[in-house]
Amino acid sequence: MLLQDKVITTAWSRADALKVKFDDPTTTQPTVDLEFPVMDETLFIWDTMPLRKLDGTIVSVNGWSVIFTLTAIREPENYQNEDGSYDITSDWNARHGRARICYWYAKDGQSWAFGGRVMADGVSPTAREWAGTPILLNDQGEIELYYTCVNPDATIAKVRGHITETGDSVQLSDFHEVTELFTADGFYYQTEAQNTYWNFRDPSPFTDPNDGRLYMVFEGNVAGKRGSHQITSKDMGDVPPGHEDVGGAKYQAGCIGLAVAKDDKGDDWQLLPPLITAVGVNDQTERPHFVFKDGKYYLFTISHQFTYADGLTGPDGVYGFVSDSLFGPYEPLNGSGLVLGNPSSQPFQTYSHCVMPNGLVTSFIDSVPAPDDSDYDGDYRIGGTEAPTVQIKIEGNRTFVVKEYDYGFIPPMENIFIK
Repeated sequence: MLLQDKVITTAWSRADALKVKFDDPTTTQPTVDLEFPVMDETLFIWDTMPLRKLDGTIVSVNGWSVIFTLTAIREPENYQNEDGSYDITSDWNARHGRARICYWYAKDGQSWAFGGRVMADGVSPTAREWAGTPILLNDQGEIELYYTCVNPDATIAKVRGHITETGDSVQLSDFHEVTELFTADGFYYQTEAQNTYWNFRDPSPFTDPNDGRLYMVFEGNVAGKRGSHQITSKDMGDVPPGHEDVGGAKYQAGCIGLAVAKDDKGDDWQLLPPLITAVGVNDQTERPHFVFKDGKYYLFTISHQFTYADGLTGPDGVYGFVSDSLFGPYEPLNGSGLVLGNPSSQPFQTYSHCVMPNGLVTSFIDSVPAPDDSDYDGDYRIGGTEAPTVQIKIEGNRTFVVKEYDYGFIPPMENIFIK
């Protein structure tokens, strides 16, 4: 049987999403304090990518933990209010256009020191460097960073380099040559020509624990011209009376895509059908990634309140699905898919969560509401720094929030000694 014929695509249905609830204590992230610390006052950081192996294990190198982040230099000189003060909100909102991947290192998995850019100017073939996954390949210190090249187009790519430690710091080097892997095909995955608002990004490669092959999940949209999708009975699910009207839900067509490497090096890939579709439910299934536990495949993704379809809503945060097979079918965790959402009192406090195999979940602070008499401009404080780490318990098809740690606590699960 061909691999593409093995995939049993699962619809995250409107009926599933109707079960999503704000402020369930078992699936809600604790509130972030307004007086949160900032890693670097000269930088914004958001999507955080801990260094890992292909089985998902978070690793340190010679005792140094390493994270990669989407990063932008703050530009107070270019973003100012009428009174000449720093317009941090406008600067924050414009950060995606100058996103670069940088790295940080720490001995304690928390006190992060800034290492700098991974790739020098001109190495990446497009204007923006968007999120992906850094993989430690071996004990020779070789790293492959899978990431998204954006503008023009959106291309899944990777770049290989080396990591070394100098005794009191970590150095990345030789990230000089980018290999472009694939773009959306218009058959399984929507292209820019089909939808100028299309999503195609966030590669997360992994080795399947059962067949040993190299695969990748990524964010996409179901192929087809924007607005042309039909909301099928599978997309609907068993909705109760009064919820048959889908409004403009045909414009939401998010999916979690799958690809398989055709060679040992991961330079040649074949696109496969999506594992999860959210047609009529949600338009974004960002940063998908797996956790393998108890013989099951836990597939996590992140999504926004504003990307839900008409008639549905849910918090910014983590959503998840579980299966006994890589190829599906999957069922939504907790009946709804919601695993960890922001509280309704602080709906935009954190985003871009990454669930690690030990159940720890890292994210970044977006914005925290501020009272009128606070020292912060406007009615919120902009973040651009690491959020408190949260631990969830994964048990069968259910999850539970069980603990909160300090800001940016990302401890290794294994230390690799580089020869």
